[in-house]
Amino acid sequence: MAQVVAALAAVVPFVAVAELGRVLLGGGAGAVWGIVWVAVGALGARFVLFFLAGGLTHLADADLQLDLRRRMAFRLGQVPLGWFGSRNSGVVKKALQDDVTAMHHLVAHSLLDLTAGIVTPVAALGYLFWVDWRMALVTLVPVGLGLHFYFRAMAGYGENMVAYDQALGRINGSAVEFVNGIAVVKTFGQSRKAHERFTRAADDFATFFLDWVGGVTKVSAVGQILLSPVVMLLVVLGGGTVFVTSGWLAAADVLPFALLGLGIAAPITTLAHTSEQLRAARLAAAKVAAVLDAETLAAPEMVGADPVDGRVSLRGVHFGYAVDAPVLRGVDLELAPGTVTALVGPSGSGKSTLAKLLPRFFDVTEGSVSVGGVDIRELSAEQLYRRVSFVLQDVQLLRASVADNIRLAVPEAEQSTVERVARAAQIHERILALPRGYDSVIGEDARFSGGEAQRVSIARALLADAPILVLDEATAFADPESESAIQQALSTLVAGRTLLVIAHRLSTVAAADQIAVLNAGVVAELGRHEELLVRQGLYARMWAAHERAGSWQPHTSPLETR
Repeated sequence: MAQVVAALAAVVPFVAVAELGRVLLGGGAGAVWGIVWVAVGALGARFVLFFLAGGLTHLADADLQLDLRRRMAFRLGQVPLGWFGSRNSGVVKKALQDDVTAMHHLVAHSLLDLTAGIVTPVAALGYLFWVDWRMALVTLVPVGLGLHFYFRAMAGYGENMVAYDQALGRINGSAVEFVNGIAVVKTFGQSRKAHERFTRAADDFATFFLDWVGGVTKVSAVGQILLSPVVMLLVVLGGGTVFVTSGWLAAADVLPFALLGLGIAAPITTLAHTSEQLRAARLAAAKVAAVLDAETLAAPEMVGADPVDGRVSLRGVHFGYAVDAPVLRGVDLELAPGTVTALVGPSGSGKSTLAKLLPRFFDVTEGSVSVGGVDIRELSAEQLYRRVSFVLQDVQLLRASVADNIRLAVPEAEQSTVERVARAAQIHERILALPRGYDSVIGEDARFSGGEAQRVSIARALLADAPILVLDEATAFADPESESAIQQALSTLVAGRTLLVIAHRLSTVAAADQIAVLNAGVVAELGRHEELLVRQGLYARMWAAHERAGSWQPHTSPLETR
């Protein structure tokens, strides 16, 4: 309402000036000061109401952004951990920060702009029709033509924006591919081809964009010219001249059209820009809604009993990322407390998927996963992660101090405890070499290699001290120096725990208590290393291929030091 009154008040000073001119040109002077004071009062009211309306919408926008970010953060705390695996941090950051910010115009400005863009020209036209309806129709001619060309320019905007996003995505993808792979392509003398792929994507994008914008620019330029103040003034003066010379209109009555006719087109141009910003805000709102609608893990209605021990049981486990594409089918597996179970199998057999069900990255579609006799779906997140920890190859460190990264599982841990687990993880000396030691911030004055980051994650797991550990073989891609340090850290970490290992190199799990061989989502074989070799099945063939490849290296596996 404040903006409606403000928009009406914005028209009053122009009406007052027009009426003042009509009075003075008509030879009258009695009502001059009354008209002046009305104009001054309307101008003051307009500024007060305008700032009031703007302040209210900006406060509403701030409240909405805070509420959305809180709700999204809460939602992200409830989604399966696997949800993040299919999305990089940039996607989450964009939703939390950029997309919420993009909605600023929708809340803080769009309603005000739409209100002013409608009320102001309607009020001005109402006054002009009161002065002379025929001249008002003449004034509307360039407005109607300008709107016609504007709508022509915007035809197909939605489809073109989709194509624009896709073309931009292709050029971004080729740029990332080119930058990330430059060392490899230069090594093999293929930098020219890689550069050509990037150049081709850039040229395709430029061709599409120029074709789209070229057609739109010509039509929109005509519309903008028709709505420009110069054209509006020429139409008003030309039409006014005809009307005055024909005796249809007094000369003084042309003044209102010269003053207010120019102001009719400006709000329409504002509405055009506002509609574009509203489209962008609508797209951002859809992305925010997608995060808020993300499927969450079912929480237990009431917290159940604590697991009695570290025994893990998988019974009839079925799982698929899509309903019609099962990854695991009827898996039965028992992990006794304090034992090591290794998952091996061909690529795509479901090893990583099965291991991620235990820390509840996803929920099974059929069957159950239980810890200490309790289905993990009946455990609260706090109960589960007190008992299950994991160390994966893809290490994620937060933009926080090194100490806080280690303290994630136990925020109240004392500094001495943090340093103790860092020593056990073979990373203490490297942290001390940082500019601020344990207070150094990841990404600012603390940058770790892959092996060093892995040891920080091992220190984190040591501090968590969970009795069950899921280990995606952390040394698979480490250099020899890092591998030695990681092996020592893992030897400390795995001692006395129930361990589920995803094995990439068979030699590292030869000493496991049991080896589960997965193939096409089922447990094809189960037993110790020697037993599986005797059976001459899939595991024996994998082991033979492993030895032929010469990948076996005599080193100490952390499993052998338990």
